[in-house]
Amino acid sequence: MSANTTCSDFVQFFRSWVSNPLRVSAIAPSGERLARLMTMEVEALDGPVLELGPGTGVFTRALLARGIRECDLTLIEFGAEFAGALSARFPEARVVQMDASEIGQAGLFDGKSVNAVVSGLPLLSIPPAKVAAILSAAFSVLRPGGAFYQFTYGPRCPVSRSIMDTLDLEATRIGGTVRNLPPASVYRILHKAPVVVSTDCALKDSGNDDAEITMPAGDMMTEKCGRNSSAPNAGL
Repeated sequence: MSANTTCSDFVQFFRSWVSNPLRVSAIAPSGERLARLMTMEVEALDGPVLELGPGTGVFTRALLARGIRECDLTLIEFGAEFAGALSARFPEARVVQMDASEIGQAGLFDGKSVNAVVSGLPLLSIPPAKVAAILSAAFSVLRPGGAFYQFTYGPRCPVSRSIMDTLDLEATRIGGTVRNLPPASVYRILHKAPVVVSTDCALKDSGNDDAEITMPAGDMMTEKCGRNSSAPNAGL
């Protein structure tokens, strides 16, 4: 990416912030280190990827650098000023100007699923009911086991615990970087893994005839939204 492109993106982003600071939230586009964090788990073989709030396309470029085909990208952008620029910059991607909370009813994927969702939306600036609608819509088109990646400038997951519990979701902090303006953290949001119920009475020595109920070991490492993170910083 050239210096002229970076300067142009900053100017466009700053103007959008001045005209609507609640919608844009930050005064500058996300940095490349944050973009790498947001996309580091998205593999080239994963298939279609949905990006919400791509803005000037910082995360989009990082997805392409990961090997994702441009034609496999669907970019949902509410701002007309950004949507037009994205269409010109990524002509093979599908750019749709719309509210992200309405993607479930838009019929964009003809009943098929996307393999990952990358969100650049400023969730901390969005009303809770709208946040819940966005997550519900995104997971309605996300494949089973697929991840929703979200960054935040705050000290914890930007989705409240009540919303996470209502939608049966859980979040894990996967990294953070202080080399972004402002510093940011990235969370992976998934549907909760189901409880594993074993009817094989393996505890015969204890005389317990009840079914054994166990939780997947990975759940013990998962950070709940709304709780301070103990995960180490990614060091970027």
